[in-house]
Amino acid sequence: MDVDVLIVGAGPTGLVLGIDLARRGVDALVVERADGLFPGSRGKGIQPRTMEVFDDLGVLEAIRAAGGSYPVGMIWQDGRRVGEHRMFDPAEATEDSPYTEPWMVPQWRTQQILLARLEELGGKVAFGREVVGVEQDEDDEDGVTARFVAGEPVRARYLVAADGGRSVVRRSLSIAMTGETVDPSPMLVADVRIAGLDRDNWHVFPPGGEAGGFLAICPLAGTEDFQVVAQFPEGTVVDVSLGSIREVVAARSHLAPEDVTQVRWASDFRPRAALADRFRAGRVFLAGDAAHVHSPAGGQGLNTSVQDAYNLGWKLGAVLRDGAEAALLDTYEEERRRVAADMLGLSTSVHRGETRRGEATRQLGLGYRESSLSEETRPAPGPIRAGDRAPDGTVNGVRLFDAFRGPHWTLLGAAVPVPGVRALPAAPESYGPGVFLVRPDGYVGWAGDTASGLTEYAARFGQSSPSRRVSTESPRLTPTDSGTGTV
Repeated sequence: MDVDVLIVGAGPTGLVLGIDLARRGVDALVVERADGLFPGSRGKGIQPRTMEVFDDLGVLEAIRAAGGSYPVGMIWQDGRRVGEHRMFDPAEATEDSPYTEPWMVPQWRTQQILLARLEELGGKVAFGREVVGVEQDEDDEDGVTARFVAGEPVRARYLVAADGGRSVVRRSLSIAMTGETVDPSPMLVADVRIAGLDRDNWHVFPPGGEAGGFLAICPLAGTEDFQVVAQFPEGTVVDVSLGSIREVVAARSHLAPEDVTQVRWASDFRPRAALADRFRAGRVFLAGDAAHVHSPAGGQGLNTSVQDAYNLGWKLGAVLRDGAEAALLDTYEEERRRVAADMLGLSTSVHRGETRRGEATRQLGLGYRESSLSEETRPAPGPIRAGDRAPDGTVNGVRLFDAFRGPHWTLLGAAVPVPGVRALPAAPESYGPGVFLVRPDGYVGWAGDTASGLTEYAARFGQSSPSRRVSTESPRLTPTDSGTGTV
């Protein structure tokens, strides 16, 4: 094999998966058909649950520095400000949920940060490598081969298609997508430079008269750019040239055509929702837009995609490095396809104005209680159960998100010396009574009144292998500690 895992696509999904595998010591390669990273702002909203993922992956500080909070919406009519509009329901940060509101970072900047982290960990992206097809070994026992427009093919034990909504990999495997048109009206999205417009508000110009559909102009945090989004009547062929964008902005707002001084990136699309019929075919997995396509409303697409990668990364690592049974990989589709379907429904509902951007869009309530990996052994479970997201908190002066950070499992409420597991002797009161084993992706995998049965559960994932040593050298965890042991 040339690599353990070949990742097709260097968007947020592929880069996050590359980071997660690199820190687990898995030999992975990311290939991207373009000559560089995606240049636009399209997926600009980082939801609170993804902020927690980025905390674990070591990029949160850079993400926060690169972006900012969403501005208040300002509604305009006839060149006058007529009212404010809150884009998101407010939420207060708490000890168990420190990130409660979406953070705005243009997608191109998020990808730059993720690429830098991948390279820091020794990973790499091969640009200009366009996949034209994949072939799996007939017996499905060995691996998969990817072929390219130019250059030698690559052999891998597993391949992950993160190559977007028009995935070449998905089509080569004849995996269908089932979906619907969310809105027949075509849309324009563009990153532009605009003079004469303040950056304190997300400017909204409702539709009216002969001007056509709505226009929204949002200042992109951390940049000098604005994101322009415009809707057009059904059947319109959207022109993404500078001249056309100037005409649209001038016709629907108080701005003059020459106020739009530059177009840095532009694209057109039609909002749709679609879900792949399968997320796995043999040794090939679908992730991100290759598996599910969302309306951009509510900011669920990029975030759901990142969490696909986060779910799959630790499972590939467990199979390839820790000796877990390959059947563990079946749970990727089991867990993520249901979540993706729910998020597709949410995105569509937000787009149609049926649901506000609030608690559900933050994705903190997502979990896997029905998963075959979730074992709840307590007769009377408390507020946190197996399958739930493991909230933040403090135990003996140690912040849980600091304890969780790294490619390991974490045990709360007992000091059982399980190899490969970091243990804290207690759990926060907010969890309720019990012993909790937290998966590498921050969800409770096992919960019990005592630690009885814990070792057998952990053995399913290679955590009882003699080669996995427990470090007990440091009596207190620090945020940069990546070892295992008892804190």
